[in-house]
Amino acid sequence: MRSEGAPEGGGLVRFSSPGKGRGLRARQHFALGELLFSCPAYTCVLTVNERGNHCECCFARKEGLSKCGRCKQAFYCNVECQKEDWPMHKLECSAMCVFGQDWNPSETVRLTARILAKQKTHLERTQSEKLLTVKEFESHLSKLDNEKRELIQNDIAALHHFYSKHMEYPDNAALVVLFAQVNCNGFTIEDEELSHLGSAIFPDVALMNHSCCPNVIVTYKGTLAEVRAVQEIEPGDEIFTSYIDLLYPTEDRNDRLRDSYFFTCDCKECVNREKDKDKLETRKLSEPPPAETVRDMIKYARNVIEEFRRAKHYKSPSELLEMCELSLEKMGVVFEESNVYMLHMMYQAMGVCLYVQDWDGALRYGEKIIKPYSKHYPSYSLNVASMWLKLGRLYMGLENRTAGVKALKKVCLSLQIFVHCTHHWHCVTCLTGTCSLCHAVAVCSLVCLLCGCCLP
Repeated sequence: MRSEGAPEGGGLVRFSSPGKGRGLRARQHFALGELLFSCPAYTCVLTVNERGNHCECCFARKEGLSKCGRCKQAFYCNVECQKEDWPMHKLECSAMCVFGQDWNPSETVRLTARILAKQKTHLERTQSEKLLTVKEFESHLSKLDNEKRELIQNDIAALHHFYSKHMEYPDNAALVVLFAQVNCNGFTIEDEELSHLGSAIFPDVALMNHSCCPNVIVTYKGTLAEVRAVQEIEPGDEIFTSYIDLLYPTEDRNDRLRDSYFFTCDCKECVNREKDKDKLETRKLSEPPPAETVRDMIKYARNVIEEFRRAKHYKSPSELLEMCELSLEKMGVVFEESNVYMLHMMYQAMGVCLYVQDWDGALRYGEKIIKPYSKHYPSYSLNVASMWLKLGRLYMGLENRTAGVKALKKVCLSLQIFVHCTHHWHCVTCLTGTCSLCHAVAVCSLVCLLCGCCLP
């Protein structure tokens, strides 16, 4: 493994990873839970659904945000956040006034518009590009099929439609490359329950290669990405993150990787497939179901997951919940409840229940999900911690304080390696919003949310 003549970032160095292209390698030891590096967003966009709840600039969730006096659709913590965001918001402000309810570019289009604007004003490396610049992003242009190229052309058309009066554009070929780069290197910013907050570009984070056995995890504090070790990392080790949800079996994971990132993973988890049997567990009957029956049910499960994804855009909550219940009933003839396809539809059903404020229904699904989640996901998984957090909030909202405190302590146990806070147990036992020490120090964007102010 040879190092490239590229910038170094503290205990890390960019290098040529055999068979993977560029990568990131450790130059020192990193302990479990230690911060390797942080990266501010090169640019970011808050999802439209969270406007009014979060600051457009820093993504902080606050009451009493101040709205933009012109468009009345962007909200900020204070004047400082509004001024900081203005170079990006001005791309959209007047357009939102003109288009009104018809202003609906996708987050990818919005993010790309902001990249173009930033590249005009920031000609040197930014603080987000210590190891990798946006212009160096891989586009995989030669691997795009006709469908993906058509989607990019649709995005380019939307970019011209919604931003034409406010920007100078490169030619179409350059825009195709840029959209392809964004599609491969963009990040989703999520809150403590892994709900979508927005999209962002983190160039240095994008340098890391993928593994289904990652040794780091990426979390967010507002628009700052933090990379922490989930394994002991030694000098010379390559730094690996996961690009995808690791709940699913090997074939599904690699289908997703090939479709979105154009490679097949060869990590030890994908080679030995040791977890696939448990993830695809079938019911314990007097005789195991025939292999063909299992294959047919897996095919059905994959189809219904895709059908549900599309249905969320046009079906009512009651119709979506019925889809979940019918698919769970059908799959349950062959699959155990711990099967990942069953878990996927239970999670969707839980989400619908939360949306319609059926707290008891959400709790029933969550209680079925949490144990197999803990088994299927890697150690220190944010997915497991997020589920415990949902359960804790539900228990507290339903006035089951004992179960609520127990669940919230599970969150702390799941995340304790990331939380350098000597008083976080007080957050859990307090549950009243009066933990002045935590509020004063604001040490952790996840665990300190467990004070009572965030509970139902």
